[in-house]
Amino acid sequence: MFGLVDGNNFYASCERVFDPSLRGQPVVVLSNNDGCAIARSNEAKALGVKMGQPIHEVPSPIRRQLKVRSANFALYGDLSGRVVSILRDLFPAVEVYSIDESFVSFDGIPAHERVRVATGARARIRQWTGIPCCVGIGSTKTLAKLGNKRAKSTVEGVEEVSNAAQLADFAVEDVWGVGRKWATRLGAEGILTAGDLARADPDTLRTRYGVVLARTQRELQGTACAQLEESEPDRQQIVVSRSFGREVVDLDDVSHAVATFAVRACEKLRARSLQASGVWVWLNTNPFKPGAKQYHPSRAIPLIAPSSDTREVLAVAQALVRSMYRKGYAYKKAGVGLLDLTHEDTYQADLFAGVDPRSEKLMAVLDQANRRFGRGTMGFASAHRRTPAQWRMRQEHLSPSYTTRWSDLLRVR
Repeated sequence: MFGLVDGNNFYASCERVFDPSLRGQPVVVLSNNDGCAIARSNEAKALGVKMGQPIHEVPSPIRRQLKVRSANFALYGDLSGRVVSILRDLFPAVEVYSIDESFVSFDGIPAHERVRVATGARARIRQWTGIPCCVGIGSTKTLAKLGNKRAKSTVEGVEEVSNAAQLADFAVEDVWGVGRKWATRLGAEGILTAGDLARADPDTLRTRYGVVLARTQRELQGTACAQLEESEPDRQQIVVSRSFGREVVDLDDVSHAVATFAVRACEKLRARSLQASGVWVWLNTNPFKPGAKQYHPSRAIPLIAPSSDTREVLAVAQALVRSMYRKGYAYKKAGVGLLDLTHEDTYQADLFAGVDPRSEKLMAVLDQANRRFGRGTMGFASAHRRTPAQWRMRQEHLSPSYTTRWSDLLRVR
């Protein structure tokens, strides 16, 4: 049996944990550069704010009622980790599906105890972290997802979907993996509910929609086609990119942004014990600005030998920026990708390129210092400036880093 534990309005709930004045208020969390709504409290939903809606398109009378916050992913990631720690104490296996969702296993827990255990987990998460959540239970991941959707409309916050009769209560677009386009096509064929989909002819479904929807149908019928993945699958690439808070035109500003992204990408690389065989850099002007000159260069270079050394990646990334940069363009976005990733213990020697024996130790010291004293404590000159960079993201409503910065810790008098 599977369970899905989902934080309610997760980003908005995280903001409320350390700012009680937001409780009962319509809270909206914005995307990078304070663009679109990516999380809404129930009160904001009641005012008609849509998911993904640009904040400037929200009517002024409604916008004035909103409590707006810039996305604070450091805070959300930290609280997510605390929720997962609680789940690991309570369940035999946990799969972290996203920052606000985790699948859990009920293996070894008697059927009559499932709801009690789920209710206890929900209460502990609320008491220890302040995050409200709901739990869906089912014999497959797809059924657990449906259970979670139902649980959000109940006071208990826990719901088990265990029989075919319950599927008639869910619209087909509520089924995990059925997108809007498929729902429209299925609706035209008379498949309107999850129950209809479970009873549909499997051969016809496979022929018209492929194996993915056929697998979803089997999950609705109670056959588990996907198991818990307790460890994250190996990544093929790591990408760090950002839209700039304002357009930049100078080579120094563009280079500084790319260097910052390259450093961050290498940190992620080493955290997963991986190394890269290639570096990819791209620049973009603003395609949505009428009349602006457009330029979208993109280039990649293979490394001589796989590496996780920030110095080597920086040298390649900076060379790519210099080769692509053109004066006279206003750049709005840039990104760095690390390609063809392999485990750090997998190494194919190169006849002409030796291994620097100091590299691994130097990067280890760098990472250790930044983990202990905060990101950016030790770094590279090309990614550091004394004055705020022009390209920095716009975050005018950013909440403090309550749990990850000493100076932002709350004081209780």
